[in-house]
Amino acid sequence: MANLRYLTAGESHGPGLTVIVEGLPLGVPLGVQDINPDLSRRQGGYGRGGRMKIERDQAIIRSGIRLGETLGSPITLLIENRDWANWVEKMAIEAPQLDIPPVTKPRPGHADLAGMIKYGTGDLRNILERSSARETTARVAVGAIARKFLAELGIRIRSRTARIGSIVDEPGLDHARPEHWPWDDVEASPVRAVTPERADQMMAEIDSARVDGSTLGGVFEVVAWGAPVGLGSHVQWDRKLDARLTQAIVSINAVKGAEIGPAFANAAARGHDVHDEIAIDPDRGWARLSNRAGGFEGGMTNGQPIVVRGALKPISTMRRPLRTVDVATLQPTTAHFERSDVCVVPAAGVIGEAMTALVLADAVLDKFGGDSLPETRDNLQRFRQTYAVGSESA
Repeated sequence: MANLRYLTAGESHGPGLTVIVEGLPLGVPLGVQDINPDLSRRQGGYGRGGRMKIERDQAIIRSGIRLGETLGSPITLLIENRDWANWVEKMAIEAPQLDIPPVTKPRPGHADLAGMIKYGTGDLRNILERSSARETTARVAVGAIARKFLAELGIRIRSRTARIGSIVDEPGLDHARPEHWPWDDVEASPVRAVTPERADQMMAEIDSARVDGSTLGGVFEVVAWGAPVGLGSHVQWDRKLDARLTQAIVSINAVKGAEIGPAFANAAARGHDVHDEIAIDPDRGWARLSNRAGGFEGGMTNGQPIVVRGALKPISTMRRPLRTVDVATLQPTTAHFERSDVCVVPAAGVIGEAMTALVLADAVLDKFGGDSLPETRDNLQRFRQTYAVGSESA
């Protein structure tokens, strides 16, 4: 990301997480009240484990904000790990005063073994602490900042659970009409599903997996409304915005696939049933008769709602562990277990919102620039006037 840059730092059981964000224009209204609700949403969802009962994630702003607005300078956030109190000796920064036994039983499906070999360490904790999904807390915090910036420009982002295990929730609502979606019900749902009956079935499947000592994956869907035509570019592979977005989604822990719109269904259809026909609407100007492209054509936004999905595998830490080999003794054993969720799909949707916001905010700054929010907004508004349809057509 060349325009909105950010770094996260911190380990799962260390003192906390740190974020530095640079590139946000001056004058964006921002405070912890814009960040903490998303941190809370990430901690929710049916199927979460004991860690969520310990943490109460809250962002502490250390720089970049004055009198409730961004300064245009780097923003620093801190998020404390309350569980650190239980790990002071095992995760001590100083040289150990006690004998700290290494973790030597890698979990299939986790970064443990590959990281051990790559970095040449005999203690898997040196890998698993940073590869943990705890890091996504920091990404949700910085994503909330990007979301607030986008909201000032009329761009909104929401998510829902489309599948958990074998239970699929496809309510058939029109993405082009966000006002028809029951978003309050989604946020109230323990699994963030649209259909209450499907939510009950999803929770039953999660309960079954918990009894079995196993885990469940699924699919989340993120939708963004209000993005103008022309974010991204067709001229180089790494400037295609749909490619950058799917990379961001797959970067989320346990996500192994992503699609823009109904991409895999489109692959099984004929062209006449896939491409979004173009029309002129008397009120909106340029319009589309469908949105099977998911808001992108040629690597650029086309003014339609952006729809991206992420597919999560079942997470790899399980109460009934899989077979592995102890890296210290080279003897067969079972995988390391500390504490685990059963299902994280509802939380992954919130992380997906954050990653979508970060990618779109960077693309907006790339096209419209601006050292202050008024300048960026003016540039965007002037551009919208050059064509007859923009995000309003969504």
